[in-house]
Amino acid sequence: MAAVFLVTLYEYSPLFYITVVFVCFLVTSGLVLGCLTKGTPPTRINRKEPNVRGITLTPDCLEDCILTCYWGCSVQKLHEALQKHVYCFRIKTPQALEDALYSEYLYRQQYFIKKNDKEEKYCQLPEDAQVVDFGPVPRSRYPLIALLTLADEEDREIYDIVSTIRIYFKVTVFKV
Repeated sequence: MAAVFLVTLYEYSPLFYITVVFVCFLVTSGLVLGCLTKGTPPTRINRKEPNVRGITLTPDCLEDCILTCYWGCSVQKLHEALQKHVYCFRIKTPQALEDALYSEYLYRQQYFIKKNDKEEKYCQLPEDAQVVDFGPVPRSRYPLIALLTLADEEDREIYDIVSTIRIYFKVTVFKV
């Protein structure tokens, strides 16, 4: 039925036919993009951005974990570290990531997260940090990288997923 309508429409006016198809494409694209941006990404770390120099993270762990936050991590070094993770060795601990990054970050915070603990953790840059803004995209440093790893070494051998890295591209840092 739709094919007959489109053929009739094309015979009537090719320009009108092209316009109708283009409008249908725009509407469909808008709907698809709207559906994709409404959902939150599947992650184990939720965030709230307070109006001070930091961010609140809410981990949801099925085992005891370590949450490590890296402020001002080098984009290039992180990409190299992730390549090493894929081709050389798995990043199972915060120390393994730091070694792969060659300590190319400005500040680090670490929290021990108990199994099923949903308490918010507040990560912030220290008062003496001279960073006011990480600059516009493209930038040389990510504002915040959150690494969630299993705390128990035995658990790292049992599970396929032993670490999660979350990159925060937009974190507002206010000078107090």
